[in-house]
Amino acid sequence: MPNEDIIYFGDTARVPYGGKSYETIRRYSLEIANFLIRKNVKLIVIACNTASSVALPVLRKKYKIPFVGVIRPAANSAYVSSANHRIGVIGTIGTVKSGAYKKELEKLNPNIKVFQTACPLFVPLAEEGWHKSNIAQLASVKYLSSLKRKNIDTIILGCTHYPLLKSVIGRTFGKGVRMIDAGKETASEVKKILSEKKINNTGKKKGIMIFYVSDLPLRFIEISKRFLGMKPDKVFLVKQDELYE
Repeated sequence: MPNEDIIYFGDTARVPYGGKSYETIRRYSLEIANFLIRKNVKLIVIACNTASSVALPVLRKKYKIPFVGVIRPAANSAYVSSANHRIGVIGTIGTVKSGAYKKELEKLNPNIKVFQTACPLFVPLAEEGWHKSNIAQLASVKYLSSLKRKNIDTIILGCTHYPLLKSVIGRTFGKGVRMIDAGKETASEVKKILSEKKINNTGKKKGIMIFYVSDLPLRFIEISKRFLGMKPDKVFLVKQDELYE
């Protein structure tokens, strides 16, 4: 969607969310939603599996604009992809504990088999640029060996950091297991919703990208090079009291 303006908020002061209580995650999510709505956005993507699994119902109830989480798009894609209906889910402790992917997949088919594993070290490995290292491969084998024995044919990468570890995860499982990128599936869902609601930008002018973070803009820029393949031009620091307005 190159014509859409993107306003991104990264809660760099308070991540990771994966080990926090549901009450805290909901409070943080409400604060960030308020901040973004003050920027006159037309749709909000909760680009975090943990926040999607915990806060999405609360946000949809409170606000009128569309909210898109990452759980449903990834679950739908995994269901369509799987031939034997044995699906693996890897994510943070919070995402796995919520059971959000399992619930979503069981809505599609009550008889589906879902196997979940938390991989908390994957996030810092990705952020430190160690996602292709021997350490990452050892962590992958440690976390995923039991999942490999479940005869799954599809695995959901249930954290926005995990696509950076595709190569090590792929080596752990071997050929024949498809990996579902929740972020990619969510982007497709956003495009569909914008078109259906006729709020997509049909102009030819390229959209702008503005990034806000709650701490360490320089660190965010460094990490963004790995995740986005680009250096963000506009990154602004948001102080905590600005979230509470």
